[in-house]
Amino acid sequence: MARKLPPLTTLPAFDAAARHLSFTKAATELNVTHGAISRAVRNLEEVLGLRLFERGTRSVRLTLEGAAYAAEVGAALDRIGVATMTATATRSTGVLNVSTSDGFAGRWLVPRLHRFHRANPEVDVRLSTSGALTDFIRDGIDIAIRYGEGNYDKAASELLMEEDVSPVCSPELLQGSHPLRAPEDLRYHRLIHDNFRIGWATWLQTVGLYGIDHTSGVKFESAAYAVEAAVQGEGVLLGRSALVSADLAAGRLVRPFDITLKSRWSYYVVYPEGALRHRKVRAFRDWLFNETAAG
Repeated sequence: MARKLPPLTTLPAFDAAARHLSFTKAATELNVTHGAISRAVRNLEEVLGLRLFERGTRSVRLTLEGAAYAAEVGAALDRIGVATMTATATRSTGVLNVSTSDGFAGRWLVPRLHRFHRANPEVDVRLSTSGALTDFIRDGIDIAIRYGEGNYDKAASELLMEEDVSPVCSPELLQGSHPLRAPEDLRYHRLIHDNFRIGWATWLQTVGLYGIDHTSGVKFESAAYAVEAAVQGEGVLLGRSALVSADLAAGRLVRPFDITLKSRWSYYVVYPEGALRHRKVRAFRDWLFNETAAG
C-alpha cells in the first residue's frame, strides 16, 4: 500500500517553525527566507486541510492539531536522522565534528589532539566551541564534551572526569613584597574571574575569609583567557582542575594553598544513540577516556 505522505520538503520548515514558534527563527536555522518558511507551512496546511498555526501580528502559535502533528513530525525527523547516521556507521574515515566549550578546547583538548591525529590519520577533526547544548542532527555534530550533570535529552552520556576548584597563580606571586602564602594574602592580589558557576564569593565564604571584595579584579568571558592571564601573573584565578592541570604539571601555575572545592558538575562525553557504530566516533570516544586515564 502506498504511503500517504505530505510534500516532504515542507516538513523541515514546519518542524523548525513549530520548535521556535517563529517563522523568522526557523528561516535563520534553515538558512532560507521568511517567505520560504511561510509558503512551505501554507502548502502543508492546504495539503492536510488543517490550520497548523494561529498567526498573530508578530507571533505564531500552534493550534491543537498543529501541536499534535508537530510532535509526530519532529519525532519522525529525529528517527530519520538516526537512521542516516546508522546507515553510514561503517565509515571510519572523513570528518568528525566535535563540540565543546572554548575553555575545555583551549586548555585540555587541543594540546592533546595531535595524539589522536597520530593514531587516526584518516580522521579530520572539526572542532566547534560553544557552551550551548547541541542538537546533534540539526548542527551536524558527531560527539560533544559537555560540562554539567549528565542529563541530556535524546543522547547518551558518559562521565569523562570530575572537577574541583582551587586558587592558582604564577609562581612569581609567591615572591615579592606580599608573597601569597595564606588565604589572607589574597587581599594584596588581583582576583581573576571567568564565567564559571563557582566564583570567588563562594570560595571566600567557604574558607571563612571576609573583608575581601570578591567582585574586584579582572573578568574574562572565556575560561581559556582567564587561565592565560593567571599564567602571565595578572592575578589569582579559581582554577578548574581540568583546565589548569597541564599548566600545573609544567610549573607555569602553582596552588599557593591547598584548599579545594568539589564541583557538583563534571565533564561528560555526549553523543546520539547509535553514534558509536561509527568507527571514527568510537575511536574519538575511546581516545578521550584513554587520555583522562593517563592523567
